[in-house]
Amino acid sequence: MDTDMDLFSGANQNGNQENGYSPLAVRMRPRTFDEFIGQEAVVGKQCYLRKMIEKDQIPSLILFGPPGTGKTTLAQMVANVTHSDFEKINAVSAGIADIRKIVDQAKEQLKFYQKRTIIFIDEIHRFNKGQQDVLLPYVEDGRLILIGATTENPYFEVNHPLLSRVRIVKLVLLTTVQLVGILKQALVDETRGLGFLQLKCSDEVLAAIAEASGGDARVALNILEQSSSMLSGTGGEITLDILYEIVGDRLQKYDKKGDNHYDTVSAFIKSMRGSDPDAALHYLARMLVSGENLNFIARRIAICAAEDVGNADPQALVLAMATVQAVQFLGMPEARIPLAQAVTYVAAAPKSNAAYLAIDRALQDVRSKNCGAVPAHLRDAHYKGAAKLGHGTEYIYPHDFPGHFTIQQYLPKELQGSQYYLPTENGQEKVLKDRLQQCWKNKK
Repeated sequence: MDTDMDLFSGANQNGNQENGYSPLAVRMRPRTFDEFIGQEAVVGKQCYLRKMIEKDQIPSLILFGPPGTGKTTLAQMVANVTHSDFEKINAVSAGIADIRKIVDQAKEQLKFYQKRTIIFIDEIHRFNKGQQDVLLPYVEDGRLILIGATTENPYFEVNHPLLSRVRIVKLVLLTTVQLVGILKQALVDETRGLGFLQLKCSDEVLAAIAEASGGDARVALNILEQSSSMLSGTGGEITLDILYEIVGDRLQKYDKKGDNHYDTVSAFIKSMRGSDPDAALHYLARMLVSGENLNFIARRIAICAAEDVGNADPQALVLAMATVQAVQFLGMPEARIPLAQAVTYVAAAPKSNAAYLAIDRALQDVRSKNCGAVPAHLRDAHYKGAAKLGHGTEYIYPHDFPGHFTIQQYLPKELQGSQYYLPTENGQEKVLKDRLQQCWKNKK
């Protein structure tokens, strides 16, 4: 393989003094499980994956988690302990030809040396369906042990046939306590870390770095390294003022195309649905800071207004649609104001999903039942000869009666008695419910 593509070649063991080009995050990458901080559910002493790595019996697996959670580190640990041939590629730059070359080598390794081949594919979600399909037969017959790493949800990005042949290992964002532990290791390690600088850094500053990194160890170590570069000589102190120069506004972990995007949008909608305007504003702010498309945000608000507020407050949808127009007209930064108005109104409004449930019930009947024909008295009668067919002849015009209502059958006879819309007692919908009950109370 091309040494320029070696994901692990930059990890110089002699620290910053001898290799100023290797970032602190690379130098401090854990070499053993004893140095590994976090992910106890995955690499704890009694965990399956750790045991398999230590026994060199690694199964095919996909490591799934946000950046800076240890996916590449685990792959490096496998590379360090395995007696198998270990090959690594990045899906961004590699193609089918690279895979076939490794497969040919794997055949020789197995035939002549009885050695398995482990292929590590970083960013495996970047492989298209055809590229993923090439791996299938070799993973299935054991010629290749696949280790894929991805920040994207593999259930969305990896083909089902390939998923069925691997184990999914989910890594999670690191906690503040875990990140502080990693930062302290870097501060005292004199060969790989910053220990030779004898820096001072209070627990408050370390916690601030951890908070700013959003659970990403790589980001935390990068911030620490950048902060240390602001000092001259040894024995300096990293302060909050220095940290502010490096970090500026608090870092937001938000990828418009990634899994975290969908998590944030989901939390945004659920906060409005749950009548928590403060939480809804928080997630709105996250999306705005990330540069999310304003039309996308406005559409989500409109959907929530119709689905979750509905007839409990019809004004919510009116305001939401006005916001759709306003954000197109205004743009940022002014668009944040009508967005905030709509979000707080929808979150505070009474809730009803009765209309949303009603259409789904109606659709279910139409898709699954013989719903019959439109009743003859409701059919179009605006053409010559309609009366001869009995179309519209027995229709009763509601406006001719008190209250502009009279009882007649509207559903096909096959669906008589069906009820789709079940209005709630919430907000304006209670008024609608009372009116419907009054109108139809004498229905036979």
